Amino acid sequence: MESLSSLLRALAGSDYLAVLVLFGAWTGYAHFARRRSVMQPSVLAATNRERTRWMLQATWRDNRVIDGVVVQNLSTSPSFFASTTILIIGGLLAVLSSEERASELVREIPFAARSSLLVFDLKIVLLLAIFVFAFFRFTWSLRQYSFGAILVAAAPDHTQFATDEQRAQFADRAGRVMGLAAETFNDGLRGYYFAFAGTAWFFSPWAMIAATAGVVGILYAREFRSEVLAVLNG
Repeated sequence: MESLSSLLRALAGSDYLAVLVLFGAWTGYAHFARRRSVMQPSVLAATNRERTRWMLQATWRDNRVIDGVVVQNLSTSPSFFASTTILIIGGLLAVLSSEERASELVREIPFAARSSLLVFDLKIVLLLAIFVFAFFRFTWSLRQYSFGAILVAAAPDHTQFATDEQRAQFADRAGRVMGLAAETFNDGLRGYYFAFAGTAWFFSPWAMIAATAGVVGILYAREFRSEVLAVLNG
């Protein structure tokens, strides 16, 4: 309780505001993107449409080796990021174990804010929390891709689909699993984006607020205003 009260006293009002803006923007944008994609298709929604078409085409193929290869290639991205995130988490834990030296190095960075060791630890813990969240999302995405691979492998032979409705039902189910894997992976990537905004806290809470606004702008532009989205919808 004493350390908690010391931490509450050590943080300024602008620090509380910056943390609130970071997590509020993160969760708020995720909710906004889901709602917005219903009215205006995002990159994720557009690619999910193509995933369903892909699964529908798979029902007509005699040999589905290419589909299995594609699923395996898609799963390499969350696998890579999960491994990378473990290394980042290990590095942040190492920084916590040598906080005094790390804090001195940060203070030598131009424009970096001077803060107590307790506040410095909190900034590292914030980044740790973000990357731990990202790790769980990446690993869950990896598992979902494995579920999708199972569906592709368990699909009946192309001659055993009696009607086009059965093909559409399979394509919708398998496409939704692939889409959920992609959405979960996207959540992990957003964590990386907002971790960059969290890093700005080492300079000042106002820098973190500005970086958070910049991250939201970049995410919106890439998901709803990018050239690749125009091509996918073309």
